Amino acid sequence: MSQSFPPPQPTDGNPYAQQQPGAGPYGQQPAGGNPFGQQPAGGAFPPPVAPARQGNVALAIVVGVVAALIGAAIYGGLMRAFVKDNGETVELSYVAVVVGALVGFAVGKLGGRNPVLPIVSAVLAVVGVYLGQIFGMSVVASYAVEKAGMSASWTDFLTDDNILRTSAFTGWKEEADAMTYLFIALGGFIGFGSAKKIGG
Repeated sequence: MSQSFPPPQPTDGNPYAQQQPGAGPYGQQPAGGNPFGQQPAGGAFPPPVAPARQGNVALAIVVGVVAALIGAAIYGGLMRAFVKDNGETVELSYVAVVVGALVGFAVGKLGGRNPVLPIVSAVLAVVGVYLGQIFGMSVVASYAVEKAGMSASWTDFLTDDNILRTSAFTGWKEEADAMTYLFIALGGFIGFGSAKKIGG
């Protein structure tokens, strides 16, 4: 009578085929125990997208107007500070950049992401640079009159009814050249870009 014996089993008592370390019942798993494959870095889901920053459009425009006027005052003041002894003014192209950046920062910071605000900022920056040049010509004319022994305020040169019989606006039209318009356009470009970048 023959005696039947069970087939030999692995020494660890596992009745099934020996598995490699880290393997599950469905085959080799990647390190970490994820049976569905490696997950992207940072988790299984992409990080949430932050919503667009909202701002106060009306307040941004008001503060932008104030910033344009402040920039104009700075522009005119520097023109007066750098006027030559013969009354000739100095081109201050970098001040147009300052005016545009000042307006763009104010509008973008308060207005948030609004597609209209960069355009508004560009317009305000152009106006600010233009008014700065007018104000500068007025204070330079007042300085020239004072050197001649007469007295006149810079506000007197906003009209043609003054000692020189010409206003700063008329003088600007006569003296404006390609560089003058380039500086104005530069201020508008900086104002547009600054508002768009900061507001976004």
